[in-house]
Amino acid sequence: MLGSLEPLDLVGMQVPYHFRCPISLELVRDPVTVSTGQTYDRTSIESWVATGNTTCPVTRAPLSELTLIPNHTLRRLIQDWCVANQAFGIERIPTPKQPAEPTMVRSLLNQASSVSNPFQSRLSALRRLKGLARDSNKNRSLISSHNAREMLISIVFSDTASGSSELNQEALALLVMFQLTEAGCASIASDSNKVIYLSQLLSHSLIEVRVNSASLIEMVLAGTRSSDLRAQISNVDEIFEGVTDILRNLNSYPRALKISIRALFALCLVKQTRHKAVQAGAAETLLDLLPDLDKCAAERALATIELLCRIPSGCSAFAAHALTVPLLVKTILKISDRATEYATGALTALCSESEQIQRDAVSAGVLTQLLLLVQSDCTDRAKRKAQMLLKLLRDSWPDSIGNSDDFACGEVVLF
Repeated sequence: MLGSLEPLDLVGMQVPYHFRCPISLELVRDPVTVSTGQTYDRTSIESWVATGNTTCPVTRAPLSELTLIPNHTLRRLIQDWCVANQAFGIERIPTPKQPAEPTMVRSLLNQASSVSNPFQSRLSALRRLKGLARDSNKNRSLISSHNAREMLISIVFSDTASGSSELNQEALALLVMFQLTEAGCASIASDSNKVIYLSQLLSHSLIEVRVNSASLIEMVLAGTRSSDLRAQISNVDEIFEGVTDILRNLNSYPRALKISIRALFALCLVKQTRHKAVQAGAAETLLDLLPDLDKCAAERALATIELLCRIPSGCSAFAAHALTVPLLVKTILKISDRATEYATGALTALCSESEQIQRDAVSAGVLTQLLLLVQSDCTDRAKRKAQMLLKLLRDSWPDSIGNSDDFACGEVVLF
């Protein structure tokens, strides 16, 4: 529905009516003209059509075809107006990048996939496709619709016997921008040579190659249903070592940090090979990073810690780290409901194996945190874990709490 044509103010300045999109009534940033001659903001008219509308919002005339012609004249006028009013805090709108044309995408994909083409020609095509994919989701959808993923998988793993070439690396950088199909994941996971090749790339001299390899490994693990295939990937020692090394040494790069945590979590979902993560030093690395992680990364790191605490070697590694208990106790009710659940689960696993850890947890103030947790609006799963931990710690409660009618052991019951 079109909005009201009331004057629109932008940081105290009235935006001229002819600079506003008739659909959103916001300042036009990427003006395009449709077949009826009306001009709209590109995102607005595309959303209008995507919801099933087949008429021009202003004239109500049928849109015979959705050919969007950039209105460069209006864009330049709007940019000039923005510049003229910069003193009022108005920022100049950037010149939008035009979406890729299907014919150009097909041509570039053919150029990149043809082994008869010169090496530099194929490399140039991949780089242009990567640039287009970075520009917008629409471009990525267009590239993906031309079976690009299958072609890219073929290039990534072609001629790898002599090592990784620029062609392999560019294809890998482009491939990780798309979601793989289950068949695509299986084609990689079921081929031990491909898995070993990816593990070797984790120690490549170029940071981007290492991170892209970790990203593809995570995507394949997440997209593979077969537990046997996931186990086959996680059984490669170099993968745990490579991913943990990225997490340990490249965590100052936001993308490297995000991808390595995701990859480590995906690897640790395979129970029979979790000990390899412990051997690679994942426990110490996760604890060292935990205080500085953002919400999303902290949740995934804590989920990985809980998984590792479920195996003996993981429990031993975390028990030996002086910061384990204080950090986990401090995390409860601090970051998010999920983080609270994972931290409580990890503490429960640790306290089940060691009376010393129980005493350390009580000294760190876990009882107060747990009692607050069971009365909070946190998830039922988190509350159940808190109840289990409270019951486990009942022999370690201070007399001032253990003798209290409010917090008697008999009051702690499982959900």
